[in-house]
Parts: sequence; structure tokens; C-alpha cells
Amino acid sequence: MPFQLHFGEGDLLRCRFAVSPLWETQEAVRTLKRPERHGYHPRWLRGIRQAAARLDLEDAWLLMPSRGHSPDFLGPPPLGPAASFEEEIAAVRAADPDAARDDMARALAETPGAAESATGRRLLAEPARAVGELADAMEAAWHALVEPYWPRLRALLEADVAYHSRRLAEVGLGALLPELDRRLAWDSGTLTARWRGRHSRHLDGRGLVLMPSVFSWPDVISGYDPPWQPTLVYPARGLAGLWSAPADRAPDALARLLGRNRAAVLTALAEPAGTSALAGRLALAPSSVSAHLTALRDAGLLTSRRYGHQVLYERTPLGVALATGD
Repeated sequence: MPFQLHFGEGDLLRCRFAVSPLWETQEAVRTLKRPERHGYHPRWLRGIRQAAARLDLEDAWLLMPSRGHSPDFLGPPPLGPAASFEEEIAAVRAADPDAARDDMARALAETPGAAESATGRRLLAEPARAVGELADAMEAAWHALVEPYWPRLRALLEADVAYHSRRLAEVGLGALLPELDRRLAWDSGTLTARWRGRHSRHLDGRGLVLMPSVFSWPDVISGYDPPWQPTLVYPARGLAGLWSAPADRAPDALARLLGRNRAAVLTALAEPAGTSALAGRLALAPSSVSAHLTALRDAGLLTSRRYGHQVLYERTPLGVALATGD
């Protein structure tokens, strides 16, 4: 039996996109220990090397097997489309110790000898204390590994959601799911995933959370048992350019037409982004970037749409033509 998720009519109405800073933190921690995940992230790894060396992640790593179950309570799917890290880590701290113990025991069983190790025995013997210490470790990892880069990461993730939301409206769920990753296939209400492992699950009206991720690459991850909503995590679009610096300068002809900074804003919008992300990339004041975005939108070169707490800007066909010279 392959890995399959079976949808009913009610499930098709309860599919949603989400972005999770806690999930990215958990997967950033996992990426530190898994060289096969380093492919897109060498610049990030160099930037966080000293901060990462000061973290104590041994307990968390023991609960993160290369294959199989990791504790759901450490990185549950967010309740809303764009929950804050503070909201998510509060949910981790509020985890029921008995349920957390069962969750940790299941994860430890994936690694031979882990449950019998001194660390494994300690985690299982004092689950309430373990929950608090693991939450502390995730919070420290957030501040050291992810928070300094979160505007850039969030912009990429929200651009992915904006793109795939449009595709969902254009082609429907059955056509969209295989577009998320080539290992996914859809047939008559069943999503089949081509990776190692055998699993079959009926969603039973709970629907599915679709969550793009930066640090989960190259994996596609499906999971979460009740009370959490089933979730499919897939690599976000645009990873190849995530850590690259913006173009040194906008084309001279475009700069003469629009002004240097306004042209730089238009050039930087190869993918949808918000004001704060663009300000960070271009080293401009957010107020200045906001004024440029408004002017470009009023001129018909950009469109905007609200996603969660922020507005994303995207080039129109005319904006694309000006920025690229096509």
C-alpha cells in the first residue's frame, strides 16, 4: 500500500494554506544535523554558525529521526494562515504532558536505542519538564537561527501561497496538488505520494493544511494525528534565489525613467513581496519603499493583495516588461 490521503466532499471545502514560523524553526534545527538538506542554504549556514554553536539542541535532535515520526506537539500546524511565533510557542508550552510523553515515545522508537538512552529516559520520566525545556530550546533556536532572516523567509513563503492560491482558483485542487511536488499524484479524490513508507488515511471531513516550507527541502511531509488538522508540507517555490543578493542595480534606462530607488523596487519584485521584506533587501527605509510601491501600483506596474497581516505586491505584465526589457 503506498502513502495515500483519501478526500471526501467535506474535505475539499476545508483545505487551506498556512505559514508557520515555528515549523521553520523546527526544520532549521533539523537541517543543522542533516547535510542532505544543506543544498540551498550554505550562505545561511555560514551566517548562523556562531549562534548555532551556543545552542543546546541535543534533546530536540534525539526526537527528530531521519525517517518516521517526530513529535506533533513541537511543531503543530498553525491555527490561522499566518500565526506569530509567540502564539505558536505558547501552544507548545501548553501541551498536555501525558499526550506529549506518548508523542515523544513514538518518536524515540524510530531510532534504535534512543528510548533507552539517558536522555530518552529523562524525557519520558518527566514529560512536563521536557515540554518546557524543549519549548525553551525552540525559542532560543528561533532567535538565533530564523528570526534574523524571517522577513526574507516570510516573503518567500507568502509569495508561494499567493501563487498557489491563484493556481487553486484557476485549476482546482486536483490539478494543483501534483504541481506542489512531482512526487504527488491525484486520482478520483485520492492523493498518492511517491516516497518511502506505507500509509493510508481518510481525512474524514477534517480537510488538509497546505504549508510551504524553506527548510523542509527536499522532503515532502504529511502527518499530524487528531486533534490537529492533517497537513502536507512541501518545498516552497523560489528556493534557488532565496539567499542571493538583489541585483546590484536596476537597468540604467529604467532608473532614468523611474528614478534609481523606484526602479530598484520594481526590479526586486521578481516574486511577490511586502514592504518590510523589500526594505530589508534594498537597505531603504520602509516609509520610502511604501511610497515607491504606491506610486508603482498607481501607475499600473504593480498589483497588491492582502495576505494575513501584510500586503504583498506583484508586478503586472507591464511591470514585468519594464523590469526585464521584454
